[in-house]
Amino acid sequence: MFSRKLNLLLLIAILFSSACKNNPGKDLPSPTDGVVRIATYNVGVFSKSGENTTGMVAAMMKELGVQALSMNELDSCTTRNPDYQIKMFAEQMGGWGFHFTPAMPYQGGKYGDGVAYDPALGIIRNISVALAKGDGAEPRAVSGCEFKDFVFCSTHLDHRSANAQVAQAKQISEWAAKQYGSSRKPVILCGDFNALPESETMTIMKKDWTLLSPDEFTFSAKNPSKCIDYIMVYKNAREKVQVIEAKVCREFNSGNVAVASDHLPVYLKIRIR
Repeated sequence: MFSRKLNLLLLIAILFSSACKNNPGKDLPSPTDGVVRIATYNVGVFSKSGENTTGMVAAMMKELGVQALSMNELDSCTTRNPDYQIKMFAEQMGGWGFHFTPAMPYQGGKYGDGVAYDPALGIIRNISVALAKGDGAEPRAVSGCEFKDFVFCSTHLDHRSANAQVAQAKQISEWAAKQYGSSRKPVILCGDFNALPESETMTIMKKDWTLLSPDEFTFSAKNPSKCIDYIMVYKNAREKVQVIEAKVCREFNSGNVAVASDHLPVYLKIRIR
């Protein structure tokens, strides 16, 4: 009798174990479902301190668990930086995907913005938008990627002319309205806007975009005194993005922000509903 009961219990245990292995949590919602970690960082061509900080920045982003990173001030095969910088960074992240948009020719190569990302996000297409120079110092651009669940873009507005900056801000909103105005997919815009929170540029942006990042100083890395780097979401689907955590990162175990760049990275943990 005892032997038969023992055999029956063993059979039940085996069947239950097999069911768990073949169907691990299929009917249970994941506590991290829809959660994505993103950041924006003006990396200063990975050399503002005089040393190559590509590896340091990659280590810092891994420490944050970032899955998509907006980057400003990237060189591609220039005299000052002969490497394809975003490609090198993506390799440091362990085979990430990347997209680079040149804003202008520079020293025999190109200079612009880019997005690097974990391939698990599911890339659909790359995005490149040229922004008018106007009376500004340099041409500018938007670099982005459309993923399965959201659109992620990076930009760097003019640093000298308020008029050029405003025109570029309006152009970005016009592009978003045309491409995603009727879409239910969130459009997240990141970057160095070279504009203070109370500026005309940011007032214009806030008509169509909602700020997700904190109103904290992001520049300079050594002596933060200005908030000019932001993460925002377009009005078409702003309610689908919930901020879980937001911070300007000032300390890392894996790197020194005063060496890595002259800006501080801005980080968000969000849920896309």
